[in-house]
Amino acid sequence: MFSGVVTASLSVLSGLVLLFAQVPSGTTYKLESYGVGSGGTANSVGSTYAMEGISGEVSGTELSGTAYKGGTGLITTQLANVPSAPALTNPANYYNKLRLTINDGGNASDARFAIAISKDNFATTQYVQNDNTVGAALGIEDYQTYATWGGTNGFIIVGLTPATTYTVKVRAMHGKFTESGYSATASAATVNPAITFDLDVSGSDVETSPPYNLAFNDLMPGAVTNSPSKIWVDFDTNGDFGGNIYVYGKNAGLRSAGVSYTIAALSGDLGALGQGFGVQSASTTQAAGGPFIASSPYDGINNTVGIADASIRKIYSAGAPITAGRSSMVLKAKVTNITPASNDYSEILTLIGAASF
Repeated sequence: MFSGVVTASLSVLSGLVLLFAQVPSGTTYKLESYGVGSGGTANSVGSTYAMEGISGEVSGTELSGTAYKGGTGLITTQLANVPSAPALTNPANYYNKLRLTINDGGNASDARFAIAISKDNFATTQYVQNDNTVGAALGIEDYQTYATWGGTNGFIIVGLTPATTYTVKVRAMHGKFTESGYSATASAATVNPAITFDLDVSGSDVETSPPYNLAFNDLMPGAVTNSPSKIWVDFDTNGDFGGNIYVYGKNAGLRSAGVSYTIAALSGDLGALGQGFGVQSASTTQAAGGPFIASSPYDGINNTVGIADASIRKIYSAGAPITAGRSSMVLKAKVTNITPASNDYSEILTLIGAASF
């Protein structure tokens, strides 16, 4: 009987396995840890990113209602206050701009505000830029303080579309991780570009209808004679740069076909000159805007007049939008002893109203 022991040997090779995990990253960020909360990395920052994690953040029931929403946890308490609804108005019949006054919502004076704007009730959204225009993108430079956005006086949003209703809303930010939700909205509409220009001829400030005729009494040699009626002008425009009234005369003076003679239009003091014909502004006023002012040399006093010849010349101007501008002008003439007598001296004056949009 054979007996024996069989043995076997086993070699175990032990090795080290190295496992590498790639953390999420990009050209402008890097997340240092997958975990956020207990055991996570808190308040990681870099030159182009920042992230905030909280160890052991307590969850809870969110309080909310029809007019408020109260979140839970530390991050919610950091958020800037949601601003109240802003005020969007069109105070001067603007066709391409509106006035916006935001509400600071009780935030700190160095809090910054971004403004969203839409002309289709936020089916699409644009943003008010830091130069008060409207653009598709919102940059960090477009977040401005309450004071920079005009404070209680507000500011003008420019470059808008005529005859369009705009809606705006505002959100606040006061440092990292603090941006609030948007405020309630406000709306206002631009109008179409407009100009109103009308003439009246009367001895007093009343409305008259065409045709417009203004007759002098007899001209006495050596005396300055005023027209018994005045030419009245109505002017109203929402043009950004107001507008002007121009005048010119077909005959460059009072012309008589019967005696082939013209009492020439001129600029100067008819009291000191031997003969001439001219226009002088008698009054200007406006309800708002402008102001409506007479241009030189038509703004003279006493017997100083401005010329109304074949050249188109500015007689009135308003450098800004104007409401209910009203002016009057008087015609003055003087003849000498040797001026040929005739009853057909006449001139055709043309006035032009133009707005600057």
